[in-house]
Amino acid sequence: MIKKGLLVMGLIAAVIGPLKAAYLLLPMDADKQKQHLKAYGVTYWVLNNGVEAWWLLNYRGGSFAFEHTKLFEKECLTRGVSYEIIPDAQFKNILDQIANPEVNMEAMKLEKAPKIAVYTPEVDGKGKAIQPWEDAVTLVLTYAEIPFDMLYDREVLQDKLPQYDWLHLHHEDFTGQLGRNRGYRNASWYEEYRQRSEDLAYSLGYKKISHSKLAVVKKIREWVAGGGFMFAMCSATETYDIALAADGVDICNEIFDGDPEDPNAQSKLDFNKTFAFKNFTLANGPYGHNFSTIDVGRGWSRNVAPQQDYFTLFDFSAKWDPVPSILTQCHTRTIKGFIGQTTAYKKQYLKTNVLILGEHKAQNEARYIHGIFGKGFWTFYGGHDPEDYLHRVEDPETDLSLHPDSPGYRLILNNILFPAARKKERKT
Repeated sequence: MIKKGLLVMGLIAAVIGPLKAAYLLLPMDADKQKQHLKAYGVTYWVLNNGVEAWWLLNYRGGSFAFEHTKLFEKECLTRGVSYEIIPDAQFKNILDQIANPEVNMEAMKLEKAPKIAVYTPEVDGKGKAIQPWEDAVTLVLTYAEIPFDMLYDREVLQDKLPQYDWLHLHHEDFTGQLGRNRGYRNASWYEEYRQRSEDLAYSLGYKKISHSKLAVVKKIREWVAGGGFMFAMCSATETYDIALAADGVDICNEIFDGDPEDPNAQSKLDFNKTFAFKNFTLANGPYGHNFSTIDVGRGWSRNVAPQQDYFTLFDFSAKWDPVPSILTQCHTRTIKGFIGQTTAYKKQYLKTNVLILGEHKAQNEARYIHGIFGKGFWTFYGGHDPEDYLHRVEDPETDLSLHPDSPGYRLILNNILFPAARKKERKT
């Protein structure tokens, strides 16, 4: 793609001749950007054409900048992204302002567009995932026009992951309990979901869904340890760690896999194997939507009215802590809460090395967390859809054209561009 991008730039120069040195600035202020989400897509597109970009952390909402060409300007116009043309000298002054040790800003160079994969069930003939619910990451990638590949258990176990820099785990149940959705057992989609899951596990050589999912979880862990970037939302966050802790232990009720769970399963959990969580207790019995005590539960059990459900992003030092600063870039520090099968995390179950990026302080819950594993990184984001507070199974998908400045969706896209940054060691 780099060679192709350089060829494009060469053709531009040949057609329109040299341009006066200037930069395109994509402002990310609350009132200056019409398409916050699509601005990420334009920046990704520029990187994909072999041109480096700047991410100006904490400068005007986390703005982007790259060299000005008529082609790049046209792309901004086509996608409706607000931009400003900044002369070279003015851009240098901005970098000098950001470099001032007295201001909480940093200029991060973005070097290469990351190759993105979404872990999601098999797709139909139209390229849509077969399931009764949509995925927020897939929605926002599509809206922002950022390309991605879809893969699932077969591709992961065939060692396809090393082809990618970034992986999103769909709203998955890695414990083999079919999402603990027994309340929907009479719905046609539930039986189809169960049958497809079993057929896939058998075709891969496993006797149970839980066994195939554990193999997938361990493959992903190896990939992260080698330098991959893993992002997960909703139930995929909690069940990923539960599956790791329960390696070699049957935690599935016979309703799910045909034989009873180990009566001593709880005492056999190994929390040393998990990414984020420790000392949690598994849910009792096959009924109920909760997997464990990690999750804070649904809105009515949290005693938080939907109109008062917000969480706050931490304000990190951009110069000293660039990684969490990247992940929390936004035009507001207060984000609307939203419910999922796994909504948020009780702080007492977080490991000491877990970094909390966003929290509901009054409820003592973490909503957005991050950590390092081996040479790689992981980020967990609670909830299902940042713009649909209580999204239910089979509800229509969110129309992001109605939410082009969504702060909750911006956090997802921060993670998308994170692998493109020239990273510095965290100092605190």
